[in-house]
Order: sequence, then C-alpha cells, then structure tokens
Amino acid sequence: MLKMLNRMWLSSIRKAGKAQQSRTTKMLKAMLAKPKPKPGKLSKSISPLKATSVKSSTSARKPTTMTAKTSALAGTWNSAHCTTDSIPAQRMRYWLFMPPVESAPASGRPLIVMLHGCEQSAADFAEGTRMNQLAGDKGYVVLYPQQSLREHPNRCWKWYDPATQRGGGDIALIARMIRNVSEEHNIDPQRIYACGISAGAAMAQILALTHPELIAAVGMHSGPAFGTSRSAMGAYGVMQHGSANPLTPIVKVLAKEPGFPSMPAILITGDDDKIVRSINQIQLVRQFTALNHAANLTPLPLVVREFGRVSKRHPRKNSIQIRDFSAGKSILIRSIHIERLGHAWSGGDDKLPFHAKGPDAGKLMLAFFAKHRRKV
Repeated sequence: MLKMLNRMWLSSIRKAGKAQQSRTTKMLKAMLAKPKPKPGKLSKSISPLKATSVKSSTSARKPTTMTAKTSALAGTWNSAHCTTDSIPAQRMRYWLFMPPVESAPASGRPLIVMLHGCEQSAADFAEGTRMNQLAGDKGYVVLYPQQSLREHPNRCWKWYDPATQRGGGDIALIARMIRNVSEEHNIDPQRIYACGISAGAAMAQILALTHPELIAAVGMHSGPAFGTSRSAMGAYGVMQHGSANPLTPIVKVLAKEPGFPSMPAILITGDDDKIVRSINQIQLVRQFTALNHAANLTPLPLVVREFGRVSKRHPRKNSIQIRDFSAGKSILIRSIHIERLGHAWSGGDDKLPFHAKGPDAGKLMLAFFAKHRRKV
C-alpha cells in the first residue's frame, strides 16, 4: 500500500511539473520570439482619430463574438490608428469604446487605458474583461492600444526594453494616443487611469511612472516588478524570481523628478500564478510605497474575505486578501491576493484564455479609480 501511494504521489508530481514546465516554456518562447521583418516602405498614414468599422479588424483572432456583444451595449465601439511624426513613423492600432453621449458630464468623461497581455488582442481583452460594460455603465471611455504583430509575433509589449522603460518606444506612442483621444472626445484630464494584465500591467506602470502628468492612478493585474531587466531573458527571470534590487529603479525615478506626485495603485495577483509569481506583487508593493513616500503611509489591517462555492474537489471556499496603505483618509495602495487564481484576469470570461472566475478585477479597479483624481 505504501509503495502504491508513493507511486501515485510521484506520478502527480511529475504531471504537475510537466504542466508547469510547458506553461513557462511557452511564455518564454513567446517573449523571445523575433518580430516579423518590416516592409521597406510604410503604407500611407491614417489619421490618428479616423474611426473605422469594427468589421475591418486585422487582429490575430476574429472579434466576431466581441462585435456581437459590443453591439448590444449602449455606446460605440470603433477602431483607429495613431501615428508619430518621426521618421520612420510609428503606427499603432487601437480600439475605443464610447458610452452614450447623454451620459457625459460637463467636466468631461473619465478614461481607462486597457493594456492587453501576450497572446491577446485588444478585442480579446475587451471581451474577456467585460470592461466596456462595466466602465460604460459609469460613463467611462475605454481605450485599448494594441501591440502590432510586426513588433512582436505574439503581441507581447516589450516592457523589459530599456528605451521603453525610459518612456520611449511604445510608451511614447501610447501617451500620444491618450492625448489625441482626450482632445477629440472631451476627456477629463484629472481622471485618466491605466491598467493591464501581465506585460500590459508592466506597461501601465511604466506609463504612470514616465507620464505622471497624464495618469491619475494605475491598476496592475499579474504584473512583474518594474525596471529590473534589460532583455527578454532577464524579464523571464524577474517574472519567476522577482528582482534582486526592486527599489533601485524607483530611487532613480525620484532622483530624476523629486516632485513626483502621488501615484495611487491597485495591485492584483493570484497565489497560483506560475508565470508571474507572487514575489513580484510583494516587490510592487515596496516600489509603490517608496514612490508614494513610505514614511507618509500607514499599513491598515489585513482584510480576508471568502468567495466561491464548496465542492468535493474544494471542500472550503477560496479567499481574497486585501492589504491597504493609506495617506490620511485616502487609500493610495491596495494589494489584493486571490487564492487559487493562476495567470488570468479574475472575474473574466473563463471561456477565453487568461481569464478566470473569481472576484471581478474590473469592478475592483473601477471602485479604486473612482476615489482618485490627478491634481492639476
């Protein structure tokens, strides 16, 4: 009997090990994949704000389901491109959800910038997170920049690239996109928020750190620590093991800009994430507490809530752990750990990759953002 139990235990360990190795190998290959060669000539630029029908999508996956679901929502769902004036010009496609005109306040609408992860398109992310419906009900405009297949065959944002971490590359183009959309659609400059998952979460943080004049608060789901890698291979190491010196890049940010404003952040992770491990969440909390002047922050008692159903496989409910850091009456940092959640957007449509059942991350982020405005 003991030998049989040992064989069963070893077999389960081998299966779990193979599954984990398969997931991490796939992610590493995606990050290291070489971009497709760019054509010698650039096609004629499209106006940054010229909207096209959703049917003209050229994303990797067909957004048919997204189109059907979006058409049922009040508001509009359009695609356009943003280009730079540089030579050679950079060009990025984006999708924009606009709530009904009658819901717009006099001060302008708030804007949420949603940044997808690897192996996702903007339409995938919108459909999986259901953010258009969640945000649209509250009058938010939702902007979805989309990484080009020419830049990366798996649509991975190059958050580990030194130029990107300094605010160049795709970050500069996304910032331009935000300004264009804000001007065209009467966006409230005090209520622009950036959030994303995985590589998109890393980009949201970089956007907030390099453009605090734009971003009022940031949301990161399953994101890696900032500024501690300079290559795809180094990025994989951070995702798996965290950073040896997580505070060094934040010290550099504050040294460069001593008057850096407060930057509220909501950070969400799953304790079963094998792609971006929980050590990154711990280090992100340290980074944002340092950025928001740790001496001025008060850690509040840990809050634990149960969710989900009891079954034979899971004889007890799952838990969500929330740790807040306040400055006076304002919660500047909210760290959320979700039990048994892997590398997926919590509360999303679990029929799509990288989305899973659980507490709704979209609702959690919207509730956090509603309490913060950028000071002008």
